[in-house]
Formats: sequence, structure tokens, C-alpha cells
Amino acid sequence: MLQSPRDAYNALVANGHIDYAAQQQPSLAGLQRLWESLVNDESSALNDRLGVYLWGSVGRGKTLLMDIFYDALPEGVGQRQHFHHFMSALHRELNTTFGVANPLKQIAARFAADTKVICFDEFFVNDIADAMLLGNLIEALFEQGVRLVATSNIPISGLFQEQLQKERFAPAIELLTAHLESFHLQGEQDYRLRFPIDQPTYFVDFKRVEQQVLHTLFAPAERVSGTFMVNHRALAYEAKNEVALWCQFAQLCEQPCSAQDYIVLAETFDCIVITNIPELSSEPFEHIKARGTEDSALGSGQTGERVVSLGINDDAVRRFISLVDELYDQGVQVVFQACCPLEQLYVNGILTFEFQRTFSRITEMQTKGYQSRYTLGAKHLLTSI
Repeated sequence: MLQSPRDAYNALVANGHIDYAAQQQPSLAGLQRLWESLVNDESSALNDRLGVYLWGSVGRGKTLLMDIFYDALPEGVGQRQHFHHFMSALHRELNTTFGVANPLKQIAARFAADTKVICFDEFFVNDIADAMLLGNLIEALFEQGVRLVATSNIPISGLFQEQLQKERFAPAIELLTAHLESFHLQGEQDYRLRFPIDQPTYFVDFKRVEQQVLHTLFAPAERVSGTFMVNHRALAYEAKNEVALWCQFAQLCEQPCSAQDYIVLAETFDCIVITNIPELSSEPFEHIKARGTEDSALGSGQTGERVVSLGINDDAVRRFISLVDELYDQGVQVVFQACCPLEQLYVNGILTFEFQRTFSRITEMQTKGYQSRYTLGAKHLLTSI
């Protein structure tokens, strides 16, 4: 017999696995309604509501609630993906539809044949090409009756609003607002920070990492720098074996790596060591967008606007955020070695909002709760850290 999201949540509370949180109950009720409509195959039960959008600060339980909902679905009804993974799959699908009229409608029909609801974790759009694709695909999915559950750190109205061509995403925002029941998970507590750091994997002292981690993970013959191919590009490393990889921060985040590269790393290695992480804060600067220098296939949009741009380190910071997201999502064990404590790593720059999630996740990665998710080889190699 199926257990509803509400029953599953209450069971987790009763077993002491999570704490009851009053601020999570409206969101849970919305997910319960959506679950009932899917299980009972009531296509009109939610009227024009075709899903649930959960947003709020990091660590408020958005992903937990979505996972409870997803786990309660009958087999074959739902699909859960990190947003990066979904966009990667979408681009691969588009590559198979060359010459097809309305390819997004065809892709939506294919999704609808396989699933009734798609669950997106970390819904965030910062690329105009992806924004336009996504807006049109979601419209096609809704037309096919596919439901949507999404988690995000920002409200629907704030999606893509920091970008120059934000007006082009306005129809998608209107569509999401009209069809998704939105819930703001509030509260002062970041639930990822409620557990003590009992398995520290973030260090400032390189010698400690060398003595306690690198010597444990890698045989002397494996501590030889080299390169290997990731998505047809050479990635440099300091040491590598079947379960573990050691890279400098510059090798992972100061090179043109993409989220797709980080997906491959997370799928390939059980443990990744990242050393020589510099202090990442930097003063943002301004630039004026000029026609012809920042055009895309969709056009240049408005020009001559003065906009706050990235600080000198923020390209690397954005990649670091993406890397930690992917490693966390796949339960990879990560050892960080930086030049300063985590609390001082990134305290100034235009990505401070996004980095809150990174800080929260690195903190949780150092707890036994996170370590218990990890079941492969390197788990047994790092217990003495």
C-alpha cells in the first residue's frame, strides 16, 4: 500500500529522523494534494494548478519535502532530476530533432509518454538560450498534462531577473505563476547546520591533508600528475586512481569546465580532493554592454546599459558552486584544503547569495549524516581523518 507524503513525513518525525517544522506544513499540504491527484488519476483535481514550487533560503527543507513526495509516487509516475542534469538531457534530445518542426513539442510529448510529473531540484536559470528553451518546453509540457515540482532559492517572480534580457523570460514567469502553487519555506534555521561537524573534511593546513588524506587515498605510484579526458577535453590532476581524484582548485575551477564536466567527475569518483583553494572574495566591477561584443544567437538585447559584472574571481566561484552542487547531489565525499576558514572563503562579491548554499552544503558534507549516504570504496579509506 502506498504511503502518502504526509504519512511519510509524520513517520520520519515519529522515528526521530527529522524535526517537525510548522513552516513546512503548507508546502507538505500542497504536495499532498498534487500526490492525491496523480495517484487517483484526477486530471482536473487541481483546476489550473499543474504543480508545486518550493522556494526559500538554503537548508529550509525544500529538497527533503520534494524527495518525500517523489518517493511516495507509484513506480513509473515521476522523474526526479537535478536541474543541470535535466538541461543536459534536453540539449541531447534537441540534437536528435534536427529539421523537425516544433521540436520542443515533440520532446514534451515524449516526456509525457514516460512520466506524469517531473521534479526539479535547484531550479535556476542564468543563460538566455536555456531560459528561452525552458520557457517553451514547460509550456509544451503543461499542454501535455505533465505536472511539475521544483525547488529554488528564489521566488518565481525573481527567476532570470538579474539578467540583461530578463523581459524575454517574462512569458515563462507568467506561465509558472499561473500554473504552480508556490510556497515560501521560511524560518531562521538552516537544517543542514543543526548537526555537529563530526567528520571534518575542510582544512587550512595542507600538511594535515597530505599526511592523513593523500597518503591514505593514493599509493606513491598514483601520486603522479597527468591529464585525462572529460567530455573530450583534457583535465589536469595531481593524483588519480579508480576511486579517488586529487586536483588543485585552479585545475577544476579556473579552467573552462562546465556543469556537464562535473557530472562526469561525480559519476566517476567516490572521493575528490580539492587543494589550494584561494580566498575567493573580490570587489565586483561595472561594465557597459556593447553591441557586437556580447551577442548570442538570440541577439544582443538592450545595449549601453551599465551593469554590475563579476569580480575577478567570480567566474571561478560560479564553477566552484556548480562543482559542489554536483558532488553533494551525488553523495561524493570531498576533502577541501583552502587558504582560509570556510567562514572567510567568500564574503564579498555578487555571488554571495548563491554561495550561501555552497557554505551550507560543505558544512553538511562534514557530518556523519552526509557520510552515511556514501557507500563506496573511499568511505573506508577516510575514517581516520
